[in-house]
Amino acid sequence: MSNFLLAANPRGGEGFRFRAANEEEVTAAAGRLRGAQAEWAVLSAGERMALLERWCLALRDRREEIVAALANDTGRRLLSEAEIDGALRRIDHWGRKAPELLAERSAGVSESVASVRFEHRAVPLGLVGVVSPWNFPLLLMLIDAVPALAAGCAVLCKPSEHTPRFVEPLMDAVRTVPEVAAVFDCVRGGPDTGSAVVDAVDAVCFTGSVATGRLVGARAGERLVPAFLELGGKDPLVVLADADIETAAATALRGSVVATGQACQSIERVYVHEAIYEAFVERLVAAASAATLNMERIDRGHLGPFIDPRQADRVEAQLADAVARGATLHCGGPRRRNGGVWCAPVVLTDVHHGMLLYREETFGPIVPVIAFANDDEAVRLANDSDFGLSAAVLGKAEHAVRVAGRLRAGAVSINDAGLTAQVGDVEKDSFGVSGVGRSRMGASGLLRFLRRQALLVQTAPPAPLDAFREVPR
Repeated sequence: MSNFLLAANPRGGEGFRFRAANEEEVTAAAGRLRGAQAEWAVLSAGERMALLERWCLALRDRREEIVAALANDTGRRLLSEAEIDGALRRIDHWGRKAPELLAERSAGVSESVASVRFEHRAVPLGLVGVVSPWNFPLLLMLIDAVPALAAGCAVLCKPSEHTPRFVEPLMDAVRTVPEVAAVFDCVRGGPDTGSAVVDAVDAVCFTGSVATGRLVGARAGERLVPAFLELGGKDPLVVLADADIETAAATALRGSVVATGQACQSIERVYVHEAIYEAFVERLVAAASAATLNMERIDRGHLGPFIDPRQADRVEAQLADAVARGATLHCGGPRRRNGGVWCAPVVLTDVHHGMLLYREETFGPIVPVIAFANDDEAVRLANDSDFGLSAAVLGKAEHAVRVAGRLRAGAVSINDAGLTAQVGDVEKDSFGVSGVGRSRMGASGLLRFLRRQALLVQTAPPAPLDAFREVPR
């Protein structure tokens, strides 16, 4: 019997019913892709990128259709446009960088055995599975899929069951380039489909929660296949005493609530020097209270709805816990309309690290603010988390750099927030439970999909068995 799922409309409209791929279908798709991968891999990097550029043109031709599907998936318009445009830029980026990276060769003479020459070859991993999340469904799929294809791998994607609509126009574009269609496919479905993908591939890229990432990593470990896990964040923002208060408040708000806080690099903890704390909070509350929701129209307002309604329940639970433990709520909170859930930016003070909103990822537009007395205390508070995805520091440049270097995070934005969402060419590693595996940014974003093979050439006569014969001493 076919297994049908229903993806809700985050704005409260009609949902989207689709059939989930079963294990047999996933296995069959993986077999088709793996069968075509060898022929794809023998193409030069330039030939592969020329084909991916043709796909890019087809995506541009379908831009409005893809934006409309993403808007229905996520309940927001501007960020849907940013997603497709960002994905197109990533294809262009790898079109420039991949041939250069893949042309690099290393060869030489062994220092251990002078008669041995060596040459390194880069061998694609094979079939890569990409299991992507609902918050940026297209971009966070292609951020892994495109460099994997550029490296010579085939790719099987499984998007979130909450955001399945964009797959149809995406695959329509793929099918205009048969060579790409032979090595790239998507299957839709829920956790069972995702598990089948993890079991069918030679390497897996997963973006999502820590809890699910642990399961994916454990299964990949059982199968002894590489796993690249980009997991959650609990990013801190440190506002030093020498920061500009107006700029700091505006940056803290933007960094916390863009995309309704549904981004792994969202600011979820704000620490402010006690000398400017009260003035900062006053400006932050004023700015947060002025932010608008797109409840009436998708093309009006700063914040869209929660994409997954269950996320609203988690945010409400964290807020209830904080208030019950003594937090002061200055503004904002969830609002429901026609089945959709929005949340006006929430500013909280009188908070502490014992609250759920400091221990768990929030993934919502919540801005809790704590005062600190000195740099040491700020660093201690910012590092008091199991997460370590990214962070931010605001203040005089040299001072901010000194503090940033002490933070336990893969990337630190200085005098801004969330720069990792904009800067894709600088490598970084995740700290703590925020992820494992080589960086998806910079050159490693492509090179992680290659194994290094060494060809060892003996130029002297091979050693005879007698060279290993025991003799009396």
